[in-house]
Amino acid sequence: MKLWGGRFAKETDALVEEFNASIPFDKRLYEEDIRGSMAHCRMLANQGIICGDEAEQILAGLAVIKEEMDRGEVEFSLALEDIHMHVEKRLTEKIGPVGGKLHTGRSRNDQVALDMHMYVKKEILETVALIGNLQEALVNLAEDNLDAVMPGYTHLQRAQPVLFAHHLLAYFWMLQRDRERFLDSFGRADWMPLGAGALAGTTFPVDREMVASELGFAKLYENSMDAVSDRDFVLEFLSNSAIMMTHLSRLSEDIIIWNSQEFGFITLDDAFTTGSSIMPQKKNPDVAELVRGKTGRVYGHLMGLLTVLKGLPLAYNKDMQEDKEGLFDTVDTIKICLRLYAAMLRTVEPNKERMYAAVARDFASATDLADYLVRKGLPFREAHAVVGQLVGKCVAENRQLVDLTTEELTEACSHFEDDAKEMLPPEACVEARQSRGGTARSEVEVQIRHAKSLLINDQEK
Repeated sequence: MKLWGGRFAKETDALVEEFNASIPFDKRLYEEDIRGSMAHCRMLANQGIICGDEAEQILAGLAVIKEEMDRGEVEFSLALEDIHMHVEKRLTEKIGPVGGKLHTGRSRNDQVALDMHMYVKKEILETVALIGNLQEALVNLAEDNLDAVMPGYTHLQRAQPVLFAHHLLAYFWMLQRDRERFLDSFGRADWMPLGAGALAGTTFPVDREMVASELGFAKLYENSMDAVSDRDFVLEFLSNSAIMMTHLSRLSEDIIIWNSQEFGFITLDDAFTTGSSIMPQKKNPDVAELVRGKTGRVYGHLMGLLTVLKGLPLAYNKDMQEDKEGLFDTVDTIKICLRLYAAMLRTVEPNKERMYAAVARDFASATDLADYLVRKGLPFREAHAVVGQLVGKCVAENRQLVDLTTEELTEACSHFEDDAKEMLPPEACVEARQSRGGTARSEVEVQIRHAKSLLINDQEK
């Protein structure tokens, strides 16, 4: 008989049993479920709801079940529906009817909410650590290549010269915001729902504060209906993950482009690429492509749960069982993406000569030439027009700005002087941008020091 089957005259239809069960996926919550049950048991004993001997039997039984599940020795059954029923059933098998006292003063509604809060808290911290590992890889790659100059792009058109390190560090700061978002959301996952019962609280004199303290929760839900129906903390985890995957997807696009033969700015290690079944010469950036593709998968889980929750009346509804598979898949997806990216970036080999060649014979210094005229007293809009005409002349004559003589420059505008051509080398353009956050080497070194200090402080915390 099912643990809830007292009022039922018929057995559950086999197809309903399969459809209803969550054990195929929520079995991964067994650690949280057992830990939460132990805290609940100690509280029941402390409050005199069960006696001390009963609590000792229950705690000993739960410890053994935890060890069995750690070793993968427990067979899971669809008939027992979920991880909560499996733990309780195994407990009664081990210690007899006293095991049935564990569920006193709680419902599966507040029990599963507790498990999910504990799980999300754990995964937030693990995710933050993995993001930090990836950030460290980015900083190291940037610091090792401070002399590499490459084209910076807008609209995927060459725009202005930048340091390769500067481009990489843009992703460091994106990931820093991701870390901060996850850590901020930790505070809202850190609310303890147990004691809410099915929806209205419990008639037993439970001590919710004791359970919260033992499980390391900072706050209690103030409303029992909110406690069992809230999945905001799951939505936040999914949302934070979706934003982070956006950043990894953009990085993937850059990696894929830079690794192409047309660009040739970097070489990816063989260990992080794959080949073609038909074309022997191929070396494909499959890791980056898969990360880019899996971004849509994470987006889908966020939209899926938002859609599930949007029309639910209070309090708990079975629809909310759909919060788990998307969350679990998101956790697995983002963690492997973060691990792979950190490992892959540590093996990237920049082709500095190819980067420099791409920007040396180009019009990327046009803005600097216009800025030169502004410093000589010409309004920027007029300077913009003058340099634009010079670019047009070069395009028509298949030349570059560096090919123009001083005479040709002064013919275009009398504000040009002999030092004008000093503005044109890519490295000069880079070094000229010493505004805070700019691409000049001195400013990039400031970024690196700042980035390292953030990583050290976060590790110490």
